[in-house]
Amino acid sequence: MENLFAGLISSKTRIKLLVRFFFNPNTRSYLRELANEFNLSTNSVREELNQLTRTKLLKSKKDGRCVTYMANTEHPLFPELKSMVSKVIGIDQVIDGIVNRLGDLEIAYLIDDYAEGKDTGIIDLVLVGNVNQYHLNDLSRKTERYIKRKIRTLVLSRKEHEELLPKLKKRPLFLIWEAKGIGKT
Repeated sequence: MENLFAGLISSKTRIKLLVRFFFNPNTRSYLRELANEFNLSTNSVREELNQLTRTKLLKSKKDGRCVTYMANTEHPLFPELKSMVSKVIGIDQVIDGIVNRLGDLEIAYLIDDYAEGKDTGIIDLVLVGNVNQYHLNDLSRKTERYIKRKIRTLVLSRKEHEELLPKLKKRPLFLIWEAKGIGKT
């Protein structure tokens, strides 16, 4: 799916950085962390971070000797880039399928790597509500073939969700869908 960006952006490192920061705008990272994650030299990552910072797509904040980078949510292109990144990852397809076909879904979260904007190939979802397990398995298989990523799901009742929420909040967690009338969690 990164081929969608590859036609527009020649730098694979820049594509990885855009996915990392624009999928979940709350993500904050520093140079060495990104270089290790992407298995690249700090110089090649630094060059791309500097370019994205100069164009004001990313903001940086110095904290002692460390510089932390984050998406600039006030940039005029932010909404479009965020939307494009979601399409590249395939999350838009996952959400549409889940919401429209699974039954009485109340809340859907991304957890762990994808919640941090890390495109690792395994999408972990927590679904809260009365979900049809047969349709979920069928939809997951079909969507996996389309987006070329593995989908792992954990389905919880509302009561189970309330009990597990404190533990879930200790992990990277990103709310991707919530039914109308459900309070903020």
